[in-house]
Amino acid sequence: MIKQLLINDDDYYVPDANQLITENDTLDNFATSKQKRLLIGSLYSSLQQQTFLAAANVGIYHTDGQPAIVPDIFLSLDVQVPQNWWEKQNRCYMVWRFGKPPEVVIEIVSNKEGDELGKKLQIYEHMRASYYIVYDPNQQLGEKVLRVYELRGRRYFETSENWLEQVGLGVTLWEGEFEGRQDHWLRWCYQDGNILSTGDERAEQERQRAEQERQRAEQERQRAEQAEQRTQLLADRLRAMGIDPNTF
Repeated sequence: MIKQLLINDDDYYVPDANQLITENDTLDNFATSKQKRLLIGSLYSSLQQQTFLAAANVGIYHTDGQPAIVPDIFLSLDVQVPQNWWEKQNRCYMVWRFGKPPEVVIEIVSNKEGDELGKKLQIYEHMRASYYIVYDPNQQLGEKVLRVYELRGRRYFETSENWLEQVGLGVTLWEGEFEGRQDHWLRWCYQDGNILSTGDERAEQERQRAEQERQRAEQERQRAEQAEQRTQLLADRLRAMGIDPNTF
């Protein structure tokens, strides 16, 4: 139990953050929570013509009699949440109900206790998820910030390719601002390297396009006005010379 914070008017007890549980399989930290929103939100904003299911912190039941595993992010193509998602059997991802495992599972490393390169890797391998991605922004597990595993046969093999051929998407490390926070982020991307935009980014892109169109229209108006002025000036000069400009 944490000691009472206020001891007297001049003396405060501050708990040691190293002794507190700031994240675990069910508890997110600020950074991980925001990173998950970025990954999920950009999928639903950018892939509106595709059928898929993406979720964060939703349990996957993969083997009868075994507990669910809860990846930070998963992506499953060509499936969708059942209409009545409040029914008990529809509240999480049961592989036998959806007919297949998710194509992609992502774990975001916050500490060394998640065993992302051990037990979790084995579970996802047994589940036969096509790709397993480990994002380790603070390099808790070694020098690599990003690890991508591809299922080949019955085993995972780490690959240097960040393009997920069977999914038609890739992942990339990106530096920029999301929800007012400038940082390094894991993003989905297309094969040409362009990232999948969030709803806010798409709205800003549309605003910029509309502004550019407004500026082009204004430039055209100004050019037309200048041309009209030149024509009028020429006509005035011809009249001053006794020449009717309408005869030309």
